Amino acid sequence: MFYNGVVMNIVFDKEPQFLGYLHIMMLLIILVTNILMYKYLKNRSESFLLNFLFYTGLLMIITEIYKQWFCYVYVFNREINLWYFPWQLCSMPMYLSLIVKFLDKKKQNVVLVFLASISLFATIMALLFPHGMLHREVFLFIHSFVYHGLIITQSIVSLLILRNRNNYGYRYSVYLFLFLALIAEIINVVSHMVLNDISIEPNMFYISPYIATNQFFLRDIAYRYGILTETIVYLIGIVMISYGLYLFEKKIIKN
Repeated sequence: MFYNGVVMNIVFDKEPQFLGYLHIMMLLIILVTNILMYKYLKNRSESFLLNFLFYTGLLMIITEIYKQWFCYVYVFNREINLWYFPWQLCSMPMYLSLIVKFLDKKKQNVVLVFLASISLFATIMALLFPHGMLHREVFLFIHSFVYHGLIITQSIVSLLILRNRNNYGYRYSVYLFLFLALIAEIINVVSHMVLNDISIEPNMFYISPYIATNQFFLRDIAYRYGILTETIVYLIGIVMISYGLYLFEKKIIKN
């Protein structure tokens, strides 16, 4: 497809497969890139690292705006569809990295811990089980993996900043996560009230009360005990596993 003489939507002959060569290749590129980024960033000043977060967040915002236009034109044929509304859990680093350098240190610590634990865990899971990222559209496929690779970079940067700080913890990052999840649920409910069509409604944070999850294990809970129970288990699971990741990272920082 062409737009003003420029190729805008190139597609793969076949949809990329889970653990196929494209998936594995992108994982390897992300791994190598982040190792190199760590080597480049590990001795940088705190101000440099905060600015780095700001500019990566700005880059994410710019590419997200283009992605929204791309989806509207090429994926949804210029019809209203909020499936890719940018308020997923993995969307949060895009906003938080953009504002973190303007916060006082106490609030910065809350955001940095969030980026280094909750965001990192969500991103690792998205990359290992990328069923919503294996698009036939080349732009969407590349954008999804590059975007999540940048989140890992931001997590590394956050840890590099936190290693020289004290008096930070995990609790307030949980409060931040729950507040952002509440906004996500409001978006889900309001969208359903307006659109009343789950095929075009958003499922932010994958906690919509109208859309049962298809994620392994959680879908069984939703089927047996209802979507609300599954959502509670899902949110608690994210908090607890991310807390384990936080403790592991803190031990590494201390050593």
